[in-house]
Amino acid sequence: MRILFLLPEATGWLGTVHHGKAGIARLSLTTLASLTPPHHEIVYRDSRVHEIDFDMDVDLVCITALTNEAPHAYFLADEFRRRGVTVIMGGVHVSACPDEALEHCDAIVIHEAEGIWEGILDDVERGELKRTYKNSTYVSLNGLPNPRRDLLDHRMYSCPNSLIATRGCPFKCNYCTVTSFFGNTFRVRPPDEVLAELHSMRPGRVFFMDDNLIGNLAYAKELLEVLRGCGRRWGSQASINLAQDQKLLEAYHAAGGDWVFIGFETLSEANLRASKKTFNLKGEYEDAIKRIHDAGISIYGSFIFGFDDDEPGVFADTLEFIMKNRIDMAMYHILTPYPGTELRDIMLEEGRVIDFDWIHYNNCEVVIQPRRMTVEQLQEGYHWMHRQTYSMRGICRRVLGRSPLTLPERFFANLVGRRKAKAYPEPSIPFHEFGGDRGRSTLQRIDKSAPPAEPMPGEPIPLTEQAAEDLEEMRL
Repeated sequence: MRILFLLPEATGWLGTVHHGKAGIARLSLTTLASLTPPHHEIVYRDSRVHEIDFDMDVDLVCITALTNEAPHAYFLADEFRRRGVTVIMGGVHVSACPDEALEHCDAIVIHEAEGIWEGILDDVERGELKRTYKNSTYVSLNGLPNPRRDLLDHRMYSCPNSLIATRGCPFKCNYCTVTSFFGNTFRVRPPDEVLAELHSMRPGRVFFMDDNLIGNLAYAKELLEVLRGCGRRWGSQASINLAQDQKLLEAYHAAGGDWVFIGFETLSEANLRASKKTFNLKGEYEDAIKRIHDAGISIYGSFIFGFDDDEPGVFADTLEFIMKNRIDMAMYHILTPYPGTELRDIMLEEGRVIDFDWIHYNNCEVVIQPRRMTVEQLQEGYHWMHRQTYSMRGICRRVLGRSPLTLPERFFANLVGRRKAKAYPEPSIPFHEFGGDRGRSTLQRIDKSAPPAEPMPGEPIPLTEQAAEDLEEMRL
């Protein structure tokens, strides 16, 4: 058979292609391609960077989808089926909404496909395709084949070198889809297999796609020891307790880890308790950040707005925290009740889901009724946070004052974030409604010698702003 593995487009800031780059290469379809017997011909297309020819000669189309990709995934599936092509779908959204997905395809795979994929292809060839497939057990990661990176156009990705060492997360945050998809499990790959895959990659930065690389501390230490001296620079997602073990921090950096993505999510202990993220202790945030920075590791912090304890002032409070602690990069999300999560059940029961269109489930648009602010305040505050954080003043306040060795990389990474942030509209409601005046003053309180704040809309742009734009164009 000639099989097309097809990745759909997403909506929102996180799913949009910026300047021809599609971010970090996804692993699901290239991993399935590596499990496909060699007598099949494989074609790979990423809708974010490729035009899709619906009339291409293929016998089977395989589509994966996150929730904000589901509308486009369904459109792709419908178009190919209209031309008589068999379509199989899988992924996080399909696993959470199987009946919905079956309206658009011939078969679905619920949860992981490893271990049953060859059997599914055999069923297709025999004309005996079932409607639903599901593993009876969770997949072992021993002997996991390397993804087919040769199928990728590496020029189209800001980070084509991605891999996993683990699957799952030991925690059960009520807004997260990880547990619903991977179950309450945490599985690991043999460290020597991870190292071998790392060595098989092209030169360049590497990102571990694991939801929490240190979810099993004993395994993390074993893995980091094996990776020590691997000669690659990499980043990963990890929980804040990375900072609680100095030897683990040192091992992380010695193994090549110089960035870490940490989900702080909220500064409110009430929110942490309600979302079941109690392993994050706000009182320890600042000390943890300092220890991570002192170990030579940069931080990409994640924050969520719209929790029940969030009032309009949450935006200025969070901005002040980020600036004070010089968090190197920040990613913001609007609380979103994804299908399959406990949060969605709660929001539906309380009648607070106000938008049921999956195209808006992208962490960038408000789909719930917040408890302590208006929908408009949440949406505009989210935009305001991006524009403030990635203003030139915000960038300089965060990236200056740390190691000069990593300054160029951190600075230019923030310029990329700035270009994305500038795509958001200027807030149309008064700054004071989400603590704007206090947030603006935060940028100067960090450094008493700082020059005047970045101009308000309509004011002249200073020369330093234009110089930064020129640097940005040179880099990108």
